[in-house]
Parts: sequence; C-alpha cells; structure tokens
Amino acid sequence: MIRLRFALSVALALAVPALSVAAHEYKLGSLDIIEPWARATPPTAQTGGGFLVIANKSTSPDRLIAAKSPVADKVEIHEMKMDGNIMRMREFDMGLEIPPGATVQLKPGGFHIMFMGLKAPFAKDAKIPVTLVFEKAGSIDVEMVVEAMGAAAPAHKP
Repeated sequence: MIRLRFALSVALALAVPALSVAAHEYKLGSLDIIEPWARATPPTAQTGGGFLVIANKSTSPDRLIAAKSPVADKVEIHEMKMDGNIMRMREFDMGLEIPPGATVQLKPGGFHIMFMGLKAPFAKDAKIPVTLVFEKAGSIDVEMVVEAMGAAAPAHKP
C-alpha cells in the first residue's frame, strides 16, 4: 500500500508540470496556438500588445480574421514594419493568412494583437482572456499571460 501511494505521488508530481505546459498551448482543428502572451502596460496606457505563435498543420490555408477581449474597447490584428526610416503600424483588416504547413509568429515589432481603449492596465503575471477568430477553423478562447513591460519574449516558455 505504501508503494502504491508513493507511485501515485510520483506520477502526480510528474503530471502537474505537464498540465501547466499544456495550458499554454491550444488546439483548434489543425491549428496550434502556442505561447499566447502580452506585455505589462503603464498605469495610464490606453493600448497594449498581445503575441503568440500559430502553426497550421493543414494542407489548406486559414486566416486569423479577428480577436476579441473584454479587457479593451477594441481589438485588432496589426502589423509593424519599416517604411523607409519610419516604423509604421497598420491594421490587417482582411486578417492574417496562416499558410498550410506554416508557422506564423505574432511578436513585438511585427504582427501582433493590438488592444485599444484598455479598461485597466495589464499587470505582470495577470491573464488576459482573448477570443481568436479564424476564417475556417472558427473561434477559440485563450489566455495571454502578462509578462514584464518591454519583454521581448515570454518568460514562461513551456
């Protein structure tokens, strides 16, 4: 009986970290949504950025067409890129294509999810609820873990 309890305790101890890793990866049909995260914002900020990786394991393309969240008045899919010597940001109003067999990374300085009209600042270690809407795969609810202000990548790497 003692061996059985010990074996169950070890199994549980090994399973708990695996569950926390799985909590930061989501699956929607043939799409994998990996490491959704956001940056902490200053107390008076009106905007915030969200980031993640989308892997399309299908043989056909899909498109991230919208994002929604109760933490902001408006949520858009944006791109930042250099235009000569000026960094410009624009909304991808037709959505972001996820080609078949490809992985698309939304990261600081590139594609990202833009939260506008924040209802409260993003605090480090908080979780931001977001619904991602894809043209073919449909919708999925994810949580973005808030990392430190200015973070370049998630510290919670699974």
